[in-house]
Amino acid sequence: MLGADRWNTLPERSAMTAERFATTLEPLLQGVADAVTGFDPEVLNAQIRATLATAGRETSLPLTASAGEFAGQAAAIGAELAAWAGDALARLAAAPIGFPAGPLVVRSRCDGHLLTPDATEMLMGARGGPVAIQLYNEWLHQTVLLRDALLPFANWRETPLLVTPRGLRHTEQARERFLAELLFRRVRHTSVVEYARRVVTGDGGPAGYGFDHDGGTVLPAVVDGDVLAAPRYLLRWRPGAGGTDATWVPAVEDYAAEGRTAAIGVGTATGGGPLAARITATPAKDGVRTAVIEVTRDGATTRVDLGQALRGHRFASGGPAAGDGPVLGAWPVLTAPGLVENTDGDAVLPAEGDDLVLLALLGRLYPENVVLAGAPGRPQTPPGVARTVLTPAGVLTPSGTRT
Repeated sequence: MLGADRWNTLPERSAMTAERFATTLEPLLQGVADAVTGFDPEVLNAQIRATLATAGRETSLPLTASAGEFAGQAAAIGAELAAWAGDALARLAAAPIGFPAGPLVVRSRCDGHLLTPDATEMLMGARGGPVAIQLYNEWLHQTVLLRDALLPFANWRETPLLVTPRGLRHTEQARERFLAELLFRRVRHTSVVEYARRVVTGDGGPAGYGFDHDGGTVLPAVVDGDVLAAPRYLLRWRPGAGGTDATWVPAVEDYAAEGRTAAIGVGTATGGGPLAARITATPAKDGVRTAVIEVTRDGATTRVDLGQALRGHRFASGGPAAGDGPVLGAWPVLTAPGLVENTDGDAVLPAEGDDLVLLALLGRLYPENVVLAGAPGRPQTPPGVARTVLTPAGVLTPSGTRT
């Protein structure tokens, strides 16, 4: 029965996409409309846009450019959720939801979201009252939790979130930890993965770069994307790709302790057949698994740890291709022992093969002062340091695609 702290009839655990959960919240909006005299949906339209914006007096998540790709992610998701809310208000005005037991009354604690003056007057003044403001607070807070739960995911519209009878309130503690790191320091990739795991599964786990859950897999978006254009930190939910619940972990926790090969000694051999690559993963054992990128040429195979390749992608800076310096060969780099490190001026590594080969090369280079030529939106390597410039075939156009 609805009422008290219940505004839904959800089971203990449900998996919902963002749009389905937004629809589940609609009885709260209907309750607000029923509890306000002279209800004006445009007031709530303005309120949700202000709350989900990333700047302004009423924002629930003030982000600056220092938040990197998460700033744009929050703005884009917030704008779409606000549009869905506007559509819901119009739909409910045309076809109101009825409640069999009478008006909906919910107890919702204050969550500190600032209201616009117009929303304050309508919900808390003579036209509204305790019922209206508590219903609206619950809807508003659940919508904010939804926006924030979706932040780690590049394909956020398709990602299934864990929903309980309390909606997304089970994510609150994990959300606070993640946002504190996002707002006050450089966010760690393991923190992004841990937060993503909490909102999808409700549970924690070992630190890693991805996880399997309920037959699906969450891994960085670059794994099956364009290496130059892919985000550095965002993840992608891949349905039907995983087995039992497990965490994907790097084969080596501390890459700095790995052996190294000087770039000048790896050789510049070119030629031979084309490079081909695929990802193979180990079976889960004790809740963890590892994976490698297998690269083959002319019947020979070399393997690069996927976790190290993803580190290389995150740590690489951007910039133009270097015009001077020795030219390294892709296959010699891929087959060198340990990680290839350049300490003496610029070295150029022309990439061969597809995006997965390019990702493998990033995993074989020691991830310090590696430049991914043509990658937009990345920090620049300071002048005067030895760089390894990985130069993919083609360049990025202004639209973000390769020619």
